[in-house]
Amino acid sequence: MPGMLEDKVIAITGAGRGIGRAVALLCAAEGAKVVVNDYGVGMDGAEPSSEVATAVVADIEAAGGEAIALADDISTMEAGERLVAAAVDKWGHIDGVVTVAGILRERMLFNMSEDEWDGVIDTHLKGTFTVFRAAAAVMRKQETGGSMVAFTSGVGMWGSVAH
Repeated sequence: MPGMLEDKVIAITGAGRGIGRAVALLCAAEGAKVVVNDYGVGMDGAEPSSEVATAVVADIEAAGGEAIALADDISTMEAGERLVAAAVDKWGHIDGVVTVAGILRERMLFNMSEDEWDGVIDTHLKGTFTVFRAAAAVMRKQETGGSMVAFTSGVGMWGSVAH
């Protein structure tokens, strides 16, 4: 249904690449104003950069949409709050959040460090909590409701040696 998200404000984590990027572009194409959040780290978790988030915003704007970029590590409570606040500060409300952000470490159980494990859990689980918690508080006060969508990997259905 074209325009289904007209004038909705949606914040998306992990929106710089892959599925998150596709979600951000689709939301914008359907009329949403989008907060594109991506910390932009490499596969090893190093070198954070806002370039990937900024590139998605440029694509959305080139197509006539509205978006802002935010490069933040959503595994902290403060970052979850900043994500929601960015939407509210820019457009006055928030209607939805989508948590796609995820990281992986190409390790097997016996050679994965505790720090690597903690990073995965912090991004996937705590990152969803930080965003949902901040969004729920604002959506409740708005009295207009909202939607919260969390993505997970299909690898859990089939398993993988290193995952």
